[in-house]
Amino acid sequence: MLDMERVGHAFLGRTVLSRVELTVERAEVVALVGPSGSGKSTLVHIAAGLIEPAEGRVTRNWRRQAMVFQEPRLLPWATALDNIAYPLRIAGQSRRAARAAAEDAAARVALDPADLGKYPVELSGGMRQRTAIARALVAAPDFIHFDEPFTALDVALRRRMQDLVIAAAATGDFAALFVTHDLAEAARIAHRVAVLDASGRGILGARRVPGTPGARTEAEIFALVQGWLTADPLFRRIHDIDERRAS
Repeated sequence: MLDMERVGHAFLGRTVLSRVELTVERAEVVALVGPSGSGKSTLVHIAAGLIEPAEGRVTRNWRRQAMVFQEPRLLPWATALDNIAYPLRIAGQSRRAARAAAEDAAARVALDPADLGKYPVELSGGMRQRTAIARALVAAPDFIHFDEPFTALDVALRRRMQDLVIAAAATGDFAALFVTHDLAEAARIAHRVAVLDASGRGILGARRVPGTPGARTEAEIFALVQGWLTADPLFRRIHDIDERRAS
């Protein structure tokens, strides 16, 4: 679904990414992790076509894509239902068809029908993020980019949002690139975890996550993450921070 070959990028002459090689297969969720400032968000923006790479080639084999950002980025003047329906409306669907599809997408993320007439300012943080996920699902994309979508949420709400993504991805209808700084989230949600180098030198390596997303127990996830952090050199610098670099 996605093939990135020797992709590189720089901001104002400063190299952020270099020689990135990354693939995402059909119906696969790949978590992209790395130290703060390693270029995770830049890479997912390149994958989505929001940024043109300075070098390399990106092959996109999907029909439709969607993106979920860290902030919900909802239209403040539109209701939750109209926000979800927005991609279909700008694609030319009738209001009735778009709203029906939006209601179905809202049900997939367990949004209460009573909340669909509310405006973003009236919704909680979790409800706004559910609305953003429903908006991504409504056009039936076969690839979704997630750019640290749950960072600002508390632990319990983050778990619920992860479960929504796991359940949606389990249908096999889409592949995904999921950027996160949380290894436990990566282990819980993904089929494979790719690690970015701290100095922008590309993908250091990847690890396939045992088992199936949604079927791994909390004990298994905890043990896996501890094993990565203590015994796997690929994850040695995962928590390094370099605030001078782009994210």
